[in-house]
Amino acid sequence: MNQRQLMQMAQQMQRQMQKVQEELAATIVEGTAGGGAVTVKMNGHREVQSITISPEVVDPNDVDMLQDLLLVAINDASRKAQQLAEERMQPLTGGLKGLF
Repeated sequence: MNQRQLMQMAQQMQRQMQKVQEELAATIVEGTAGGGAVTVKMNGHREVQSITISPEVVDPNDVDMLQDLLLVAINDASRKAQQLAEERMQPLTGGLKGLF
């Protein structure tokens, strides 16, 4: 493989990477806790887009439970966003293994 071909491959990979990044920004995953009492929507870049809390889990005498539910829902969404990113990047990064 000559240097020109390598450069063309790098440019193509860069365009594909940009496309995947745009898709990740536009794709929303959802994390939940408490049987759907708390829902967190996050994009593929792990940026929280919204949080929904059912009124019945808002108890001023049990703020700890609400905090725990939020943590579980955020971590659930984050895990799903990470998995989505890995799946979308696999076709690009999988091809790099043969170069190194």
